[in-house]
Amino acid sequence: MATLTNSLSKPPTPLPPKLASPLAFLPLSSATLAKRTRTLTLSSLNNRRKLNSPLFVTRATAAPGTSSEKKKPKLDEKVKKIHSAAEFDEALKGAKEKLVVVEWAATKNEESKQIYPFLVDLSRTCNDVVFLLVLEDESEKTREIFVREKIEEVPHFSFYKGMEKIHEEEAIGPDQLMGDVLYYGDNHGTVAQLHCREDVEKLIADHKEDHKLIVLDVGLKHCGPCVKVYPTVLKLSRSMADTAAFARMNGDENDSCMEFLKDMNVIEVPTFLFIRDGEIKGRYVGSGKGELIGEILRYQGVRVTY
Repeated sequence: MATLTNSLSKPPTPLPPKLASPLAFLPLSSATLAKRTRTLTLSSLNNRRKLNSPLFVTRATAAPGTSSEKKKPKLDEKVKKIHSAAEFDEALKGAKEKLVVVEWAATKNEESKQIYPFLVDLSRTCNDVVFLLVLEDESEKTREIFVREKIEEVPHFSFYKGMEKIHEEEAIGPDQLMGDVLYYGDNHGTVAQLHCREDVEKLIADHKEDHKLIVLDVGLKHCGPCVKVYPTVLKLSRSMADTAAFARMNGDENDSCMEFLKDMNVIEVPTFLFIRDGEIKGRYVGSGKGELIGEILRYQGVRVTY
């Protein structure tokens, strides 16, 4: 777990005291806080594939214009190769508000070879994300991009939105890469994205008549456990759509979000708040998949034993 004051560059500092008056429309209940945490292990999508294939293999293709060429698109056609700083900047600009995932790699680096096939798989399934590849040892022009973006080790992944770098990772595996892409680029609509206190109020009002359980996932932009548990949250939001409404808020997005978290007495993340009819019925603190599912079922009235 991470604390709300976690930062990549600053040591943790205590949160300011809780505001004097909590939200009137969300009275806190006396539900027991579940403090157990457990590292979430996601099943890798590449368990059945070998990751020792060479990077950027040139495959034999039929002559231009033949039916074979038309029916078999290149495996990595959705990963755009970048050859200069001008191309890089143009790709970021053209993506607008879409998430852009950049893999910084080298042709002779073994880790780059291993992670690249999984990047290709993601590019073919995540249509709302732009994927770029920059090879450090391709040319002087690509090395200049590495220097400009201060990339020193490969493989390295950078995440951009609106031409602004929002996250970066080094030496990550397929599970972490998938989690990052879903967490920072989720536009699937099954998990409502909340950006202020007013968004929470509206969500509660929207479910006033159907009395659905609202599962509010509270995290931070650079919280590792928050990123890892999010694919599970996304799956649950789809499978439980008839009985629960899922939402997410990053406490460090703006002042309104941080004040809301203080009012809700959220100290550690990820924290899941369970809300029904404007009242917090309970919460779960942690990233354990089994515990999270059990808590959601419990607050839906299903008897759960551990």
